[in-house]
Amino acid sequence: MTLVQLRHFIALAQTGSFNRAAVQLFLTQPALSRSIRALEDELGQPLFDRVGRRCELTPFGRDALERARELMLAADDLRDSGRLSGDAQEGVLRIGLGSGPGSMLMTPLLLQVAQERPRLRVEVARAGTELLVQALRERKLDGLVVDVRSMRPAPDLDTQLLHEMKGAFMVRRGHPLTRRKGGPVFDDLLRYPIASVPLSDEVARVLVQRYGPRAHPSVFITLHCEEIPSLVEVARRSDAVLLAIRAAAPELVELKLQPSLAATARFGLVTLKRRTMAPGLALVRSLIEQRLVDIPG
Repeated sequence: MTLVQLRHFIALAQTGSFNRAAVQLFLTQPALSRSIRALEDELGQPLFDRVGRRCELTPFGRDALERARELMLAADDLRDSGRLSGDAQEGVLRIGLGSGPGSMLMTPLLLQVAQERPRLRVEVARAGTELLVQALRERKLDGLVVDVRSMRPAPDLDTQLLHEMKGAFMVRRGHPLTRRKGGPVFDDLLRYPIASVPLSDEVARVLVQRYGPRAHPSVFITLHCEEIPSLVEVARRSDAVLLAIRAAAPELVELKLQPSLAATARFGLVTLKRRTMAPGLALVRSLIEQRLVDIPG
């Protein structure tokens, strides 16, 4: 059994056609057929049922496909380990940033690389946590910085550098809610648009516990967006109320709700276990330490 045979097997499983798989692999169809037949002979069981011109995985083939993909990913990791073991002055860093960390880390990361490591290629992915974790598992990303409370615990993920940062309801200076004596209550917020990035289940639980069922994000949030800078700009130029980590919008005024919000996000650097860490992630770790810091008070 060879890695080449496994690549042929995976390609055929993806296309369901010897002809299409052969074209994709730059092989002749007879050569691909011989490769698959040799693999089936070695494994002692058929991988595919031939249904007309289409190839469908057998039950054994479905199980073998998952194992083959794991082996190919491990082989790719081994191939890349030499590149990753060099210094971080060049190469590729592929990092995924959640909405909160992205608002505070993306520009400093790109600026520092441009100034200090011009030969390092940085690829930043911005998306929801679920999509970023999927991309990490598919080896499309080297690491993530996300709110770990929005992740499901998993044995294949390693989380480091937890930084807890408080959330807040914020508005522009001069907003009507800033003039309410004694501070606003939650019902006062509902008279205005409320903007937020997607929130973790933990934050949703805290909101409902503090302010009742109407405080569930699915009920009271009217402006949803993954990009905090855009939401900050909306809050700065309108009467919208922003719910986000306090440090992401220092120019806005924090509302002192009664009772207080007392909700936090917990950010961490997430990588795959048993995988060589890209040297460029050391720069990300340093920026996490420097930038993911709460505003005093």
